[in-house]
Amino acid sequence: MNAPSATSPGAELWFTERQTPDLALSLRVVRTLWQETTPYQELLVAETASFGRLLALGGTVQLTERDEFFYHEMLAHVPLAAHRAPRRVLVIGGGDGGTVREVLRHPGIERVDLVEIDAAVVRAGREYFPSLSAALDDPRVRVHVGDGIAFAAAAGAGDYDAVLVDSTDPVGPAVGLFEAPFFRSLARLVGPQGIVVAQSESPLLHGELIAATAHAMAEAFARVSLYLCPVPTYPSGQWSFLVATQGADPSRPRPGASPSGTRYYTPAVHAAAFALPPYAAAHLEGVGR
Repeated sequence: MNAPSATSPGAELWFTERQTPDLALSLRVVRTLWQETTPYQELLVAETASFGRLLALGGTVQLTERDEFFYHEMLAHVPLAAHRAPRRVLVIGGGDGGTVREVLRHPGIERVDLVEIDAAVVRAGREYFPSLSAALDDPRVRVHVGDGIAFAAAAGAGDYDAVLVDSTDPVGPAVGLFEAPFFRSLARLVGPQGIVVAQSESPLLHGELIAATAHAMAEAFARVSLYLCPVPTYPSGQWSFLVATQGADPSRPRPGASPSGTRYYTPAVHAAAFALPPYAAAHLEGVGR
């Protein structure tokens, strides 16, 4: 965060995320609510002038109150609406609770396990983002503070119907969440009828990462697909998700699967998200279906 001089008349405070060496996003900050160095990263919660409260980790925007619904709805509802009858869901990352909130909109859900490596993210979510974190108090939800890779490796075969990987960027402990051994663990967890989705960064700026992650998924799953949605405060303003199954088409929501109360997701948006422009479709060349 670039802090102004305390003596400068009319000085403003801005949070700036340098998204590439040549591109930055800046939000004017009304006040800093919390800042700490956790064992894993720098954590910041701030009130911004136009996007409400902001959560940043390691200097990168994780969510803002104004636009978080795009990301959380599309991460959760696409796989759960495509699955024939999701009951047990594993969420890796997402300690703020936004993805869990969306998962619980599906009436058939019986159990959600959330695995977050950084306890400080869970604490910040509970303190500063109650509209997201309230979902963590649902009796169907169990919160585990620990390494998602280790949790997945230790879980039993067929324990889950769906796994949603709500990770940070692929740096530090999150690198392994984009690699083939992790996806082999997830394939075992969800079995032949299950579904896995992972956030996969900007289709405009991170094409090589999308391609590498898709190939890693394809080592464990028969079908790997890409879909897109807008997230205004993420790099380039457009975001991608990779979804994997053992053959089922994730672009088709089952009849009656649309949850209530969404602000972006609909069955039509679900299907349209898989209609890729050529530049994005090129990231899946050589991956198969």
